[in-house]
Amino acid sequence: MNHVHLELKNVSKAVFRKVNNTRVRAQILGSLDLKVNKGELVTIMGASGSGKSTLLRLINRLSEIDSGTILLNGNDIRSHVPMELRRKIGMVFQVPVTFKGSVRDNLVFGIKLWEGNTGIETLSRDAGIPEDLLDAYAGQLSIGEKQRVCIARALANQPEILLLDEPTSSLDAISAEKIEKLLLGLQKERDLTILWVTHEKEQVERIGGRRLILKDGRLEDYHV
Repeated sequence: MNHVHLELKNVSKAVFRKVNNTRVRAQILGSLDLKVNKGELVTIMGASGSGKSTLLRLINRLSEIDSGTILLNGNDIRSHVPMELRRKIGMVFQVPVTFKGSVRDNLVFGIKLWEGNTGIETLSRDAGIPEDLLDAYAGQLSIGEKQRVCIARALANQPEILLLDEPTSSLDAISAEKIEKLLLGLQKERDLTILWVTHEKEQVERIGGRRLILKDGRLEDYHV
C-alpha cells in the first residue's frame, strides 16, 4: 500500500508584481491539489512565472500559503517550526551558493546547521565529491562542483523529501547529466521523495517519474 508522504490540499498563493511602476496582486497558485507517495519522483514543468519555484518554497515554508493545507506524513507542516521542517525537507536551488572556506568547511556547516549525524566522508561520497577536493577553496570550484557541495549540504540531515529547483539549469550538458545520475542514484539508495522542477522537456524524458505541468495555478498530468 502506498504511503502518502506529502499532500497539498486546495493551496492558494498570490504575490505582488510591479507593472508600470504599480504593485499588482497576481494569483500564482489557486486551489492546487497534489499527493506524493513515499519514495516517488515527481517532475514539474511550467512556463516562466507559472509559480514552480513558489510551489517548492511553500512546501518547506520559505514562503507561506495564503489558504489551504500542506501535510507531511498527514500532519500540517505549520505544526513544525521552519528550521525543524527543513531538516525533513531539503532544498537545492537553481544557482549553487557556497560559503567562505573549503569544501570541508561547507560540509561541516551543513552538518552543524541541521544537527546531522552524517560524516563528511559519507556526504562527500554520496554527492560524488572527490576526496582530494575537500580542502579546495569552495569559491573556486566549477558550477557543477559547487552544485555537488550544495547537494551534500542538503543531505546533511538525511531529509525525507528533496526539493530541486532547476538544479542543472546553469550547467553544461555533460555536467547536467552527471548531476541527474547522482540525484537519481540517491533517490533509489535512500528511498527519497523528490519534487524536481525543470523547464527542459528533454530532462523530463531522461529522468522519468510522474510528470506534471503547472498551468493556470494548478497541476495537471504532462505527456511528453
